[in-house]
Amino acid sequence: MKISALLQPYISAPLPDGVEEKLAQYLDLILKWNARTNLTAVRDADGIVRRHFGESLFLGGLLPEFNTLLDFGSGAGLPGIPVQLLRPTGKVTLAESQGKKASFLREAVRSLALPSEVWAARVETMPEAKTFDVVAMRAVDGMAAAIEVAVSKVRSGGYLALMLGREKMDLPEDFDWAAPAEVPGEGGLILLGHKNVPRGTFSECLRAIVPRGTI
Repeated sequence: MKISALLQPYISAPLPDGVEEKLAQYLDLILKWNARTNLTAVRDADGIVRRHFGESLFLGGLLPEFNTLLDFGSGAGLPGIPVQLLRPTGKVTLAESQGKKASFLREAVRSLALPSEVWAARVETMPEAKTFDVVAMRAVDGMAAAIEVAVSKVRSGGYLALMLGREKMDLPEDFDWAAPAEVPGEGGLILLGHKNVPRGTFSECLRAIVPRGTI
């Protein structure tokens, strides 16, 4: 299997040197752990590369420059680990409260020699003053309630990145939202909001494409 070929629809430029090899190593870890721990419902290698790695790298290509990123409810490390591989100058915090999944994340960070760190507890237990340039969320249980917590972890001027399907979702009003980006293949949406910026351009574009309450 050629990982770069499967990822072609999701990336706008060739993967940086060494990233494809790291993704292959990461894929092997997921397949190994998934046999005994429910990391992801997607079991086949091609599906993991397309649906999980592809979507995560697509997000990574949309994000502005960042020093810190919180992967809220990281699970198997998605989108955080692929984003970390694509954007190595930033530091990704993988937040996962389920013990077995947090153990997997520690193993992945160690095996892949990543600068990422694992927060093996609920995001609500982080120090109140700890905030991030970007907070990313993908397929989190209780998404609406989790968004309320995520908002508090975005620094002023930072970004909230939501990876959604087509479910209805009200968006936080203290963010200016860019037009939704449609993920290739599965047709999910990525919404990127900028915290505490003048409202107008991004918000009007969002309303024109996705009326409020229809996401």
